Amino acid sequence: MSMLRRFLVLLACLHLGPALAADADELIRPLQDEWAEIKYRQPASKQADLYKALADKARQLAQTHPAAAEILVWQGIIVSSEAGAKGGLSGLSLAKEARQLLEDSLKLDDKALDGSASTSLATLYAKVPGWPIGFGSDDKAEELFKKSLALNPAGIDPNFFYGEYLVDQGKISEGRRYLETALKAPARPGRELADQGRRSEIQALLDKIAGKKD
Repeated sequence: MSMLRRFLVLLACLHLGPALAADADELIRPLQDEWAEIKYRQPASKQADLYKALADKARQLAQTHPAAAEILVWQGIIVSSEAGAKGGLSGLSLAKEARQLLEDSLKLDDKALDGSASTSLATLYAKVPGWPIGFGSDDKAEELFKKSLALNPAGIDPNFFYGEYLVDQGKISEGRRYLETALKAPARPGRELADQGRRSEIQALLDKIAGKKD
């Protein structure tokens, strides 16, 4: 983190104090809602451009609220989604940007949003190719997934992404357990579309591995 950003974070913390977390939740809600609309209701051919526009909104929000880890988490999630939608070398560059944003959020507050930064960062390490092409690392992914699950053991996202990771690793039975836990996760107020879309992804993966063994 740059010296300027450290100064801005300190200054913001002195003024905002304990009200920051509640305010940040309100600030990120439009980002969450628009992200869900793009991911679950827009055609794949349009998603990269839409994520890019949303990432710009998140970037502007982060610049005006430098102490809010929650905003950086969501900026990282959006940029990561844009990376996945683009693919290729441009996608890899965006994945690196997303990694930096998520790491910066962890420095501010590694427990923000129930460890969502760790979940998203773990998924990046799991999906990005390893050296010499990218920064992917199964060991780092495993470490971060365990951290996110420790913070949010019943959450839909950490259980889904860890379950998906395990399935990709050929650990079908273990992955299935996490996917089933994800399917039973409590609803997130105000995030009905995201929950509905995620449950559809979970069920699709469970159907895909039905009857399969390690």
